[in-house]
Amino acid sequence: MAKQEIILGGGCFWCLEASFQILKGVQEVVSGYANGSLPNPTYKDICTGTSGHAEVVKVVFDDDIIQYEDILDVFFTIHDPTTLNRQGNDIGTQYRSTLLFQNQDEEELYYEIIDEKQESYANEIVTVVEELDYFYVAENYHQDYLRKNPTQGYCRMVVAPKVTKVHQQFSEMINDTF
Repeated sequence: MAKQEIILGGGCFWCLEASFQILKGVQEVVSGYANGSLPNPTYKDICTGTSGHAEVVKVVFDDDIIQYEDILDVFFTIHDPTTLNRQGNDIGTQYRSTLLFQNQDEEELYYEIIDEKQESYANEIVTVVEELDYFYVAENYHQDYLRKNPTQGYCRMVVAPKVTKVHQQFSEMINDTF
């Protein structure tokens, strides 16, 4: 087993977290905040849109079972990478589409995948590829959000449909024991 991690953002982290948790080979998904100007930011800090942080998830996975490319396929399917600082009604730089690299190989892969994916979009992909400076774990109530709050309105209207989309388009990658 070769344990890897990828950190990415594309709108609200609850949507990303729930979508990646159901994949075979994914061992852990942690909601958090990346980069920005404040050390140890809170959700309240992030919501101002002025801290420079992005809502992200850290996905820890076994690359003997699932590859970076598979995770990126899901990522580009469950959010719109052509909208700047916005996913649906979630608006602000904290919701930017971003891929955070920790080494040169990741950076090169991200640009390569974006170039490949661009052919599928009429509008330009605005996903930001940026070096990871900091990752801060979000407050506990943000972790496993869909599992803890399945009947909450946002979960039913926004998060659950994205999870359903992953089930439909990536059925061979779904962890049946989830």
